Amino acid sequence: MKIQPIVMIASLTATSLISGCSGSTASYPVAPSDSSVVDDYFGIKVADPFRPLENDTAEATLRWVEEENKVTDAYLSRIPFRDRMRQRLTELNDYKKTGLPWKDNDGKYYYYENDGLQNQSVLYRTDSIGGEPELFLDPNHLSDDGTVALTGTSQSNDGRYTAYTISRNGSDWTEIYVMDTKTKQLLPDHIEWAKFTNAEWKGDGFYYSAYPRPEEGKEFSNANENHQIYYHRMGTPQSQDQLVYEDPAHPLHFHTAWVPDSEDFLFVFGGGQGFGQSIMYKSLLDNSGWKVLEPSQDYEINPIGVINGTLYATTSKGAERYRVVMTDLTSPAPQWQEVVPQQDAVLAAAQFSADKLILTYEKDAASHVYIHDLDGRRLSEIQLPTFGSASVWSSRKYPDVYYSFTSFTYPSAKYSYDMASGQSTLIGKTEIKDVDLADYVTEQVFYPSADGTEIPMFITYKKGLERDGKNPVLLYGYGGFNISLTPSFSANRLAWLENGGIYAQANLRGGGEYGEPWHKAGTKMEKLNVFNDFIAAAQYLIDQKWTSPEYLAIQGGSNGGLLVGATVNLRPDLFKVAIPQVGVMDMMRYHLFTIGWNWASDYGTSADSKEMAEYLLGYSPVHTIRNDGTPYPAILITTADHDDRVVPAHSFKYAAALQAADTGNAPKLIRIDSKAGHGGGKPMAKVIDEYADIYSFIFYNLGIDPYKK
Repeated sequence: MKIQPIVMIASLTATSLISGCSGSTASYPVAPSDSSVVDDYFGIKVADPFRPLENDTAEATLRWVEEENKVTDAYLSRIPFRDRMRQRLTELNDYKKTGLPWKDNDGKYYYYENDGLQNQSVLYRTDSIGGEPELFLDPNHLSDDGTVALTGTSQSNDGRYTAYTISRNGSDWTEIYVMDTKTKQLLPDHIEWAKFTNAEWKGDGFYYSAYPRPEEGKEFSNANENHQIYYHRMGTPQSQDQLVYEDPAHPLHFHTAWVPDSEDFLFVFGGGQGFGQSIMYKSLLDNSGWKVLEPSQDYEINPIGVINGTLYATTSKGAERYRVVMTDLTSPAPQWQEVVPQQDAVLAAAQFSADKLILTYEKDAASHVYIHDLDGRRLSEIQLPTFGSASVWSSRKYPDVYYSFTSFTYPSAKYSYDMASGQSTLIGKTEIKDVDLADYVTEQVFYPSADGTEIPMFITYKKGLERDGKNPVLLYGYGGFNISLTPSFSANRLAWLENGGIYAQANLRGGGEYGEPWHKAGTKMEKLNVFNDFIAAAQYLIDQKWTSPEYLAIQGGSNGGLLVGATVNLRPDLFKVAIPQVGVMDMMRYHLFTIGWNWASDYGTSADSKEMAEYLLGYSPVHTIRNDGTPYPAILITTADHDDRVVPAHSFKYAAALQAADTGNAPKLIRIDSKAGHGGGKPMAKVIDEYADIYSFIFYNLGIDPYKK
């Protein structure tokens, strides 16, 4: 189907007004603009008057950001229950959160834990499960305000060293540090300007991926090109690291190293321009050269591990819902052999457990976990409490198996699993003070989209709720990049549910819930399916009298922010409130910033063809805002100054275009966080502040005071 743009924003209003439930009005800031900016896409002229906002370090942009935040803060401060909402979210989040344990190469057990309101979770270790914990690394001491996040650890195979990766202010840029595992002494080794990497150990050093040092002042906006792989030898400066792999002919490819525990092979996975990964490898035991295992990026291929020169992996090649395969790496021409064939459900994860395989499948977006032998025979199933999401840790080296389980009304619980007896033992359960989760229920429904496709959706609400069309509903979606939205618990969401809110989570096409056909049905020239699925979810909730347009709010982040922006432009009459977070809002230019080019496999680009440019222009949120007086819902846009995944220019331009257009009197605000990024590693204090503002904004614009007696 060809999408036609609704309205191109080509002119500005000198002053626009914001009004709220209180009836007061104020002017929006006038954004930096240049009416002469017009791009030509295969003869299609597209005005881009807010192009100056792409320069996020320009004085005019910084001044506009400051003024926008003042307007937003002033509006939010008038909400009478905002402070009470923040207080309640603080109370709800003040509980101990303990992560899934794992046994590392030094023979000790490690786990993350947050005592309640710590900005970052702390890494502990112990000699045995349930034993006396020892603090191993506390990222809260790496900054004064909790904005440095610990993003991963990797121990050398002899357990002597532990490399850890950090992110500052939510950025995707990664720094690598190394400590002596036994003494916890920080060593002088330090890697900068790494990205999308961890440390892959080989001997007394490790491989990592990095980009050339970026231009000063453009670290968080310029396109990232020439991803390279280096080897760092312990005790030497980064300047002496050995360049192991690069591909200057393809500057927009990612290159990721992987070394199995046996340290006998080096793999390089290439990505960024297709749905999957290419694979090259070479032996680390001799001087033989590179072998190509998969030349294209057309298929997902994820390694499980190497046993005696045989690689086991999961792949979508020849199996749209994924299968387990193996290949002899020592063969002159290695070929895949099937171990576990494709099943009805989607194979989502796989790992060794000694001489067994543990396979996690997703069926209708819920986890099912099975044990197989290395010949592929299914031996047993790990029984889970209800439909939800399971995460398993196991390894080839140790017999231990641990898994966590969570669902919408089921906080994370941790279990050990005995492979011999098939018994699970609870080793840790989350307890939340003053909340009875038995008061809430989740059901899964299936509804038809515009083309008749059945779409699954989870609906969570308080027991006893009546379907009278007057319930506040928060509808959430994503629909992209083969990512599945599975059930999970959120303490923040309780603040919505306990005040009569319904939470609905739709499993839209574009995600990975039903394998590659489901994913591809929401990409490129099929992207409209995703928006139709979301619109149909809203219509279903209305038709079934869960709610009505006057009580319906929508939310989504990143690709989900695009979903919210595009859907509002298509059907502004369906929603009362919209929360697009860190969204991809300019579909004509997204590929020109940081790693935006990596999304072309899902979106296509405006440079591909006239047909593709027209299609993107037809739903690009910045370009399809109505300017004819059509009433829009109240909109709160959220972004952050250090978001180098989806640069804040997307949200800046979208906010400026919304505020300049004639879309009724409901507020169109932007909340721009400082010292924060795309969302990962955000300090607890910032998370609570953000959700206090989001929920307050939603309730306020639904005309509901959740704390009014």
